[in-house]
Amino acid sequence: MTAVTLEPPEADRVFAALGDGTRRAIFRLVSAGPQSVSILAEALGVTLTAVTQHLRVLESCGLLRTRKAGRVRICEMDHKGLDVLAEWVALNRQLWTQRFDALDAMLRDEDT
Repeated sequence: MTAVTLEPPEADRVFAALGDGTRRAIFRLVSAGPQSVSILAEALGVTLTAVTQHLRVLESCGLLRTRKAGRVRICEMDHKGLDVLAEWVALNRQLWTQRFDALDAMLRDEDT
């Protein structure tokens, strides 16, 4: 029997990244607008090293990107990870809509 992959690897990485509360908090803060790494560390009460490690995970799955502005590293949203989530939601919504429609038709047939 062949194994079926239910999730694309990109979606797995995005969900894994957002599975951590600190990374979700970073994502929420940056979604309000670009933030420096030091501002994120201060807002979260964690070290710069910890924020940098979390940023690597968020960047690797396309949720955030960073850029240098002089001596400051700025974090901003990246749409790639959100596109992956939107595609995953759309595919799963379509699947469940079809299943619920089939269930509805079956229940209507039983009523008649």
